[in-house]
Amino acid sequence: MMLSLKPIINLLALSLLFQSVTAQDWANLNRYKNANRQIDQPSATESRVVFMGNSITEGWQKLDPALFKDKPYINRGISGQTSPQMLLRFRSDVINLNPAVVVILAGTNDIAENTGPISLRQILGNIISMVELAQANEIKVVLASVLPAKAFPWRSELEPGDKIILLNKMIQDFAALYQIGYLDFYTSMVDDDKGLKKIFSVDGVHPNKAGYALMEKLVEPAIHKVLSQP
Repeated sequence: MMLSLKPIINLLALSLLFQSVTAQDWANLNRYKNANRQIDQPSATESRVVFMGNSITEGWQKLDPALFKDKPYINRGISGQTSPQMLLRFRSDVINLNPAVVVILAGTNDIAENTGPISLRQILGNIISMVELAQANEIKVVLASVLPAKAFPWRSELEPGDKIILLNKMIQDFAALYQIGYLDFYTSMVDDDKGLKKIFSVDGVHPNKAGYALMEKLVEPAIHKVLSQP
């Protein structure tokens, strides 16, 4: 009697599928894995701040290194990331570092549908979940507005301007209702066409050095404000 190879083939296919999924590391949990291990616990007098976000956050340290130099600021931005990806790595890249404050800048890539279609309520829900995780671990929160963008170079068919305005309103209303720090980048950076002012960007989405310089002036007071609150 010949043994059927079908069960073996099915098991092999499932194994290969599992390996493919796990190899993708969808939330990029391994990106800062080694770097996180090298960070000591904060001292009693240290007010550590973690910046959680996407390429806008990641590029901040490259183009505006002065913000992070000789300060207890840790950049945990990853290019292209959406809010569900940030939520998945929030424990490893924020909570486990024991910061006093987390600055969350999320939403641009969600609206660009980088990981698929998602509603504004779902985006806000992911942000709220990050806030809840932070508060459960006694971490104060600064919620940043999404930067203006008239178009996305990699998704030219989309028109994100109005969605960004609506999402920012939702984030701001949530922050006000629950007395959470809100950081308004949008108002100072938007042009007359719901886009990012040219003096602050080269591609209409990502800040240049001047853009980050402005953001630095806005983020520092926001951090100090939440730190001063009981």
